Amino acid sequence: MSRKDNPQGTDNVLVDLGFDDAEELSAKAALALKLNELIDKRGLSQTEAATITSMTQPKVSQVRRYKLQNISLERLMQALVSLDQRVEIVVRPAHRARGSGITVAA
Repeated sequence: MSRKDNPQGTDNVLVDLGFDDAEELSAKAALALKLNELIDKRGLSQTEAATITSMTQPKVSQVRRYKLQNISLERLMQALVSLDQRVEIVVRPAHRARGSGITVAA
């Protein structure tokens, strides 16, 4: 994960900071935010969340702290599904104004 100069601001702070993997990090953060909201709403401990999501407790701890470097998008999506969520991936042509990229709405 290296940083580049990007003097012009965007709607993605990670892009603005120059992270090469900014779109993936943003997608992971959005999924982790939703996962953490569900864990909080259900009052689950990390151990309980780990059992339900088939993750290890240390992985749940990483998600809880948004340390997402060693957790795949797929793993986060599977964890959401195990918490009775529907995850949809939509692919459509990019509009010129916004360009190509990845967006997650959770």
